[in-house]
Amino acid sequence: MLDKKAKERIIKKFRTHETDTGSPQVQIAILTEEIKELTEHLKKHKHDFSSRRGLLKKVGERRKLLKYLQKESAEQFKDLAEKLKLKIAQKLQEEEEEEKKKEKKYISPEDEIVEIKDDAAEEK
Repeated sequence: MLDKKAKERIIKKFRTHETDTGSPQVQIAILTEEIKELTEHLKKHKHDFSSRRGLLKKVGERRKLLKYLQKESAEQFKDLAEKLKLKIAQKLQEEEEEEKKKEKKYISPEDEIVEIKDDAAEEK
């Protein structure tokens, strides 16, 4: 459980405006910190199944909020994921790099077929 000072620090860091305390960005940041704390606790106390259940609930809630944020504002989602160093941010970056590589090297099969047909027409 986060103490009041830690929560206030997180809110100040991730808020979108001066009085913001409940935006998806803030909620995700708080949940991420709570998940980190619970993960550390469970490393020491492997048989604490009630805490494990709480951890899974928090992970599910964060996933829902991340999906919502991604749907509403992809740019804010990407920024937040990078700030929090979430694995999903790494996956997104890898996917973007792959897409860029494909765009540079990509020749559609239709283009190849057209070129072959044109070559055959020129030979006749």
